[in-house]
Amino acid sequence: MIKLKRTVAEMVASARERIEEIETPELIEMVGDPDVVIVDIRDIRERQRTGFIPGSFHAPRGMIEFWVDPESPYHKNVFGQEGKRYVLHCASGWRSALTAATLQDMGFEAAHLKEGFSNWAEQGGPVEKPEPRD
Repeated sequence: MIKLKRTVAEMVASARERIEEIETPELIEMVGDPDVVIVDIRDIRERQRTGFIPGSFHAPRGMIEFWVDPESPYHKNVFGQEGKRYVLHCASGWRSALTAATLQDMGFEAAHLKEGFSNWAEQGGPVEKPEPRD
């Protein structure tokens, strides 16, 4: 077995020490707030299978740094809005913690949903289901 310098659990713990974590009830209260942009970084298949937070913007984990960077040819305007509060989420809070830390390193402030979408659904957060595909 290959011995890693750092495990993913260690990386997540390190990220969580320096980013803002939002608890599920707090984010439930923010749904619909025009000053908050909830960003779903899960794979599209996860969104299709389990649904998504109403009004959330989908930015796949593999593209978000490119979409945030205004100098990137892939930049998305949703990430160029002044005065918005960005909250990332994934399924369990690990990917979003790493992503929030990476974006912070880039100079882009974003919090993340501490326990992820799974906890969101368990606590009764609103979930929108995608239209069935033919």
